[in-house]
Order: sequence, then structure tokens, then C-alpha cells
Amino acid sequence: MTQKVILLGATGSIGLQTADVIREHRELFELTAFSAGRNMEETRKLIEEFKPQAVCVLGEQDAADLRSHYPDLDVLAGQTGLNEIAVYDADVLVSAVTGSIGLEPTLAAIRLGRKIALANKETLVTAGHLVMREARKYGAVILPVDSEHSALFQALNGEKREQATKLILTASGGSFRDRTRNELQGVTVKEALNHPNWSMGAKITIDSATMANKGLEVIEAHVLFDFPYDDIEVLLHRESIIHSMVEFRDTGVMAQLGTPDMRVPIQYALTFPDRLPRRNAARLDLAAIGKLNFQEMDYDRYRALQLAFDAGRAGGTMTTVYNAANEEAVAQFLNERIDFLQIEEIISRAMAAHTPAAAPGLEEILEVDANTRKSVRNMLK
Repeated sequence: MTQKVILLGATGSIGLQTADVIREHRELFELTAFSAGRNMEETRKLIEEFKPQAVCVLGEQDAADLRSHYPDLDVLAGQTGLNEIAVYDADVLVSAVTGSIGLEPTLAAIRLGRKIALANKETLVTAGHLVMREARKYGAVILPVDSEHSALFQALNGEKREQATKLILTASGGSFRDRTRNELQGVTVKEALNHPNWSMGAKITIDSATMANKGLEVIEAHVLFDFPYDDIEVLLHRESIIHSMVEFRDTGVMAQLGTPDMRVPIQYALTFPDRLPRRNAARLDLAAIGKLNFQEMDYDRYRALQLAFDAGRAGGTMTTVYNAANEEAVAQFLNERIDFLQIEEIISRAMAAHTPAAAPGLEEILEVDANTRKSVRNMLK
């Protein structure tokens, strides 16, 4: 039976790789609707190939252009359109947009009891308690797409949760893993975007370089698997072959391994509990790799990661502030308006100025998010 798929963020890195998975298994998946940003060339290619019922783009002018070219296509625009397209007729929603804009559409789909393949970690970082509460209330299934959380999910699958004692997330170290803090002075955007292992979008690649991405994943792991922060560890693993591990009380450790290819966790989320063959995909050859390296995390070197633990332990709206400040700071760095090391400085200042509210509602979360972004922009003036 064919599953109808809605894909949010179709022209981003995860979105395009999701399209690859759908393309490879057309007998099982139908892309019925998708959202895109401003990449109209890729948007048109996806429309021509998959012939969806509806599309949402960021700009109203781009939407108007699409309507003139595709009169039978339902074309929406902006945040309102994103919220609307998330509730189109479908079996599964793949949330692959970047940033907190994914929160409202994901919640809307959850309230329809749908399966959610979640690649938008900011949704759980910003409002994790709301998302999980609504998922339980409406019977929605949330399956992680991030390679680390997919690995944890697979390692815990079939095990008794109370017998697991620690989550171990692995981190490649990003584009500057061989540099000291002093050597990060004056690094360029181009250098920061040169990730050694993964092919990802600009924002997540910068987050990987600062280790804010791993910080977001720590908070997401806490929300998804209900582990205290003291029982979540990050380990530097240069090869990105072991995607994460779970330690159990008998000292046994379960690890999930694979090539650094995001199509693997994407497909697993779409097909769970089944595993489908992947055609022409690279197989993991451990003999060729020869050895795997591990290193204890240096939280002074990667301060953005320590700030994520601090935000998580503070709880409430502090994780919203962490995420919003990081998004704004990364955007400023990509636009070459601030230095690389200022990203974590901005996060720290935003957190220091905030008193967290416990168990906030959606309106309060959105207000804190907006105020944090405004505060960061004022800070930079």
C-alpha cells in the first residue's frame, strides 16, 4: 500500500535526500505535497517529477509565478502556507525545515495523529514538552531522522528502558576539529562550511563547527528518550561510523554503525518497523576503514555544547532562547557580519539575560523566541 508523504523543506539537504528515498521506492511512497524556500529551480524540478497536489514556498511572488505555470497546483506561501500544507491528506509528515519555523506545522500534523519523521531538531529544542505531550494525546508516532537519534532509537528498540543507563552521542568535531580556540580567530565562512564527513545545509554545517548542533541533539535526546542530562554523554568520533550508543546497567553497550549517509536514517524512519533494500548504496567496509577513533569531549574548546547542557538543565524557555540566539547568530556569521567565535558569545549573553519560565505554553514559547531574536539583533547594532 502506497504511503502519502508531505515533505517540509524539500529543497534543503535532508529534503533532497528524502526525495532520493521516495524516488528509489516509488511503489511505496507518493509525494503529495511539499514546502520549499527560495530555490525555485529545485522546486520546479520536484513539481515536474513528482506532480504533487500542493506546494508551499517562502515568497508570495514566487508563489504567484508557480500558480501561473501550474494552474492545477495548489500553491501556498509563507508561514501560514507552511502550517496549512502540513495538514494535507497524508500518512506521514517529514519535517526537514531548518529552524523553529517547523514547530507550528509539526504540531498541526501531530494533532491529526500522523506519523512524523522528524529531522527538524529545533522543534523539540524549542517546545519539546508540548510536542511529546500532544503526540501522546493524539496518538502520533514520532520517529527521529537525525542519524544520532535514529541510532539511539534503534539501540533502544526491543530493550527495557529502565535498564539503559547512558546515551552516548558521537560527534565528528566539524570543520575545525583540528584547530585550537586561538586558531579560530578570523576563520572564514567558506572554511566553516567545509565539513570533513557530511554533506549538509549551510546552517547545520556551521552548527557542527561550533558544536551547537550537538548541543541541540543533546536537548533533543533528553526530550525524545526521557534521559536526565547527567546520563547523556558526547564523544568525539572523527569517522562518523558509529552514529550513537546506549550503555546498559550490565555495562553492555549497543552501537549503531553505518556509512555517513543520511538516506539510511531517512529511509528507516519512513519504513519502520521494516528495513528495505537500498540499491547501489555504499556498504560499510570496516576492514577498509581499519580503525575507529574516539576522544573525550573538551567543553572549554566547544563552549556552545556546554551552553546547551546549561540551557537544558535550566529547562523551560531557556532551550528556546538557546536555539533562537544560535539561529540569529549563525545567520549573521553566514552574512559575514560577525566573527565565528561571536556565535557562542551571543548565545551566552542571550541566556544570561533570560529568566526561564517552566512548562510554557505555545504562545509564550513563540513570544520568547521572537524577543530573543530581537534582542540579538539589537545586541549586534
